[in-house]
Amino acid sequence: MLEIDLSGRTVLVTGATGELGRVMVRTLAQAGAAVAIHYHSSQARAASLKDELEKMGARAHVVPADVTDANSVEAMRSAVVDELGSPDIVVANAVIQYDWTKVLEQDIADYESQFRSCVVHAVLLAQAFVPGMIEKGWGRMIGINTECSMQYWEKQSAYISGKRGMDGLMRVLAREVGMHGITVNQVAPGYTISENKPDEETPEWYREAVPLKRRGTAQEIANVVAFLASDLSSFITGAFIPVCGGNVMPAI
Repeated sequence: MLEIDLSGRTVLVTGATGELGRVMVRTLAQAGAAVAIHYHSSQARAASLKDELEKMGARAHVVPADVTDANSVEAMRSAVVDELGSPDIVVANAVIQYDWTKVLEQDIADYESQFRSCVVHAVLLAQAFVPGMIEKGWGRMIGINTECSMQYWEKQSAYISGKRGMDGLMRVLAREVGMHGITVNQVAPGYTISENKPDEETPEWYREAVPLKRRGTAQEIANVVAFLASDLSSFITGAFIPVCGGNVMPAI
């Protein structure tokens, strides 16, 4: 029987205290991984999540960082390595939140924040953690992208710019590190059900546009992350995988 077994693996999830991040952390821990729980400002939530994982029998460590700052990411690397060992799997999930508006009205600072939290974030994680993966001859870099990258709806320009930049960076990285047994992939969630965005608030036009006629759950996103983190995905790299019920469909 096939199963996702991450026993003996160490995972770092950035933005781990968010609604999607929390589910990813729980899922990876349930698969047997030791988990480094990154947070930026939600210390209490991170501590609570650590307690939850340890009650499950998982090893967990909480680490703060500004993922757009090189010194902060290096400090995070040192803390994780000291406590759990060098991560085998890194999930780039954190992103800066901002108010969306039209291009002609969007503050330039918002474009800069999205570039830093999507592209610079991924670069700094790669520079900090991929060398350890190269030493082991095995590793997984997983970026959390978005279906928005293929939609181009109004008011999404800063977010899409950052995520499409991330897409280019991750694909190049996949080519550069593949010979070391490291895969680099992206998961692109759709409009996912969460505490802040419950199913009851789903616009009918969105539901009708999705071939599966519903929104996805955070668990469905986390399941794909866990698959990409495992040996079951050993021959997949450079992929952009929408998990959105078919709302966007990459084509050849």
